[in-house]
Amino acid sequence: MLRLAAFAVTSALAAAVAGPLPPLPPLSRLLASPDRLTIVVADTGNPRADGEYRLECDPPGGNHPQAQDACARLEALAREGKDPFAPEPKNQLCTLQDGGRATARITGTWHGQRVDARFRRTNGCEIRRWNDLEPVLPRGRS
Repeated sequence: MLRLAAFAVTSALAAAVAGPLPPLPPLSRLLASPDRLTIVVADTGNPRADGEYRLECDPPGGNHPQAQDACARLEALAREGKDPFAPEPKNQLCTLQDGGRATARITGTWHGQRVDARFRRTNGCEIRRWNDLEPVLPRGRS
């Protein structure tokens, strides 16, 4: 009984020293689907970059080779007010560059929204879009 009382006093003192708990995130964020993306990359010219990867954020995880940096990049784009998965606008003038045959598809959930985005490197706009998402997508060749 004396041990139980000592434990209770020690726990209360530890809680008092630690201070108040940090605020909880908004309820909508707590109820949202976790950030989980499947990334399929092909034809990059680098067999180690091609394949299927899982990326989980908050906390970073999955089998993505740069999960922490990839999640940080997605968060940085969100803070800038950018949708990293938005397609290039139609009728946009783009340079006639060929960045190779590399393709990528990203599906899943990010910030509570469904994602189904395709990437390629067929012109200057698409190359820039791909490069903006590095390291979520592997470094491309131009």
